[in-house]
Amino acid sequence: MELARIGATEKGGVCRLALTELDGKGRDLVCRWARELGCTVRVDGIGNIFMRRAGARNDLPPVMTGSHIDTQPTGGKFDGNYGVLAGLEVLQTLKDNGVETEAPVEVVAWTNEEGSRFVPVMMGSGVFAGAFSLDYVLAQRDRDGVTVAEALSAIGYDGTQPAESIPVGAYFEAHIEQGPILEANDTIIGVVEGALGQRWYDVTLQGMEAHAGPTPMDLRRDAMLAAAKVVTGVNALAKSHAPHARGTVGWIDNFPNSRNVIPGRVKITVDLRAADDATLDSLDAGLRHVCETTQKELGVDIDIEPVVYFPPQAFDPKLVDHIDTCARALGLSAMPVVSGAGHDAVYMARVAPTAMIFVPCKDGISHNEIEDAQPHHLEAGANVLLHAILRTAGVAGVADKERA
Repeated sequence: MELARIGATEKGGVCRLALTELDGKGRDLVCRWARELGCTVRVDGIGNIFMRRAGARNDLPPVMTGSHIDTQPTGGKFDGNYGVLAGLEVLQTLKDNGVETEAPVEVVAWTNEEGSRFVPVMMGSGVFAGAFSLDYVLAQRDRDGVTVAEALSAIGYDGTQPAESIPVGAYFEAHIEQGPILEANDTIIGVVEGALGQRWYDVTLQGMEAHAGPTPMDLRRDAMLAAAKVVTGVNALAKSHAPHARGTVGWIDNFPNSRNVIPGRVKITVDLRAADDATLDSLDAGLRHVCETTQKELGVDIDIEPVVYFPPQAFDPKLVDHIDTCARALGLSAMPVVSGAGHDAVYMARVAPTAMIFVPCKDGISHNEIEDAQPHHLEAGANVLLHAILRTAGVAGVADKERA
């Protein structure tokens, strides 16, 4: 709640865009809390913040946990922020109870996960995992022409540490679900087995604008009608690959956008998601078939341009099992889930064993100022995170057999 006051909106949400002055203030607060816990704090060249609590054996790779504190323009208090603050709560609990871990534990706040001000999304973790070069992302500009490098410097988070992957023993990320499944199943802990792969497209449908009155229905080349068929086709495709496939048309542009003119050109976006590449390929083929048949039926030219591909990402089975075991040992209801959204954990899974913990959010709503989560759910997720980290990092002086 204290962090949420930085960038608070009238409707109870948060607007704290990446690398703005408000983001800088949020970073300052988080770093202050970490230092008060005795952590060392380092910042790399893309502004990722690593807050380390030493272990008994600092030669071991750290067990990491974290997320991000930047928000959407109409964001909520919990998306991303919960993962960072749950990590700090774990460190606070270890300190309060005098527990020394075998391996060091690090809490990380990744830069620009949301992508609201700068693209690409998941920028900080993407640089860390080698998905993007540092030079490339530092040169990206916002709508006002400000570069990432300039924005980092302006808030004092243009770090000097190398912006590249270091050995990581394991990475955990706690997060609100951002969907309705846990709440619908009256379950507290989502044991995330992986993240859906994504394919995004820009689709342009070119027909012929004409007068809405004199032009007979069977002589029209109506681009909007064709777009409607593609929209319904995308929906049907996803439903035919249940339960994890998703298909969304989220943006539409109509030309000339006049009440009494048959639309001559329509542009739409298509977002396809699935848990495996075979299903993604099937969805891709289905989209192309829908467009081909619509083109032939209505005489409208349809161009499909792929713009984004995120491969499906399975999480580490051992860490996934740790989360499930810890949840049930704490007497918490748990169920396997798949993440439909992108998270920093998706990139971290490329370089380290990785898993995620989901907790419910009210009505499944996120990326919205009314985003909410129950305190006892947040507490439960943080407790699962604590015990999963202890199982992975080890407790100094406790044998593996005792710890298990």
